[in-house]
Amino acid sequence: MRVADNLNLALRDLLDADPDAYVLGEDIVDPYGGAFKVTRGLSQRFPDRVLSTPLSEGGIVGVAAGLALAGNTAVVEMMFGDFVGLAFDQIANFASKSVSMYGRPQSLRLLVRCPTGGGRGYGPTHSQSLQKHFIGLPGLSLFEVSPFHDNRAYLPQILSSGEPAILFEDKVMYAEQMFSGGTVDDLFSYDVADSGVARVFVQDPDAFDCVLICPGGVSHRALSAARSLLLQDEITCQILVPHRLHPFDVTPLLPALRRASLVCVAEESTTGGTWGAGVAEHIYRALFAELRRPIRLVSSLDSIIPTATHLERAVLVQDNTIRQAIVESLRD
Repeated sequence: MRVADNLNLALRDLLDADPDAYVLGEDIVDPYGGAFKVTRGLSQRFPDRVLSTPLSEGGIVGVAAGLALAGNTAVVEMMFGDFVGLAFDQIANFASKSVSMYGRPQSLRLLVRCPTGGGRGYGPTHSQSLQKHFIGLPGLSLFEVSPFHDNRAYLPQILSSGEPAILFEDKVMYAEQMFSGGTVDDLFSYDVADSGVARVFVQDPDAFDCVLICPGGVSHRALSAARSLLLQDEITCQILVPHRLHPFDVTPLLPALRRASLVCVAEESTTGGTWGAGVAEHIYRALFAELRRPIRLVSSLDSIIPTATHLERAVLVQDNTIRQAIVESLRD
């Protein structure tokens, strides 16, 4: 099924299983069903708990956090992830702090869903990847959708932690197919570790030249780059795709990272202060004396994101960007 359909089923499962669960957002009620149709059909099945709201991101998240603080489960859909900045105060100063601000641990089952990323020509204010702006907030977890992680299994896990979370969902990926059965295509296989990190490999999971770490939204570009590297450059990549972006534990990855000739971290956020830079820091702390080369970071350019397709592609990370960075690093 498509990633969007998988998310829809995950939300339906949640509402079926939890009578105190609510989904809030702008224009999420049928017949519109949300800007990317992830909530289509849910309001007909749960008319009292799937609710369209006024155009006020701060208000939506504030209400949802209040519902969660009162013992309910609340899922918020941002129409575009770019607008989550309008709810930053509710997330950073209310929701994330409320789990530890009242003298005892407090459960707060709140999930803010953020359609994110470019590739659709939506322009500077509707195409950003803002993950880096929420990294390091105590009490807040960050996750990202991928075609390897079944949201029907992972959504309950996110909410059962009792901590508020943000789920980033690459807009281009909504139309992509979920992978299943351990097979990606004719070349690549995958598995998912208990840590929630998907591992993509060619035949032997322990045979590779490069380890490429990327969030779910970049995974298809990483796969395309890995295919080109294998067939044209004779470079074998193992791709690691975590479901949880922050806090991110690199410990389970260390055995593979030790064996790699190169570690590369690729993401779509614009360069500077990124999630990838944080991952590199954790790896350096653990393996500084053992790495064969400096970690290569690949991100989008330090630029606003243009609307014109050819200019947008020049700014955002592409599969050839990743391939070129790996080839250059291995030649050094």
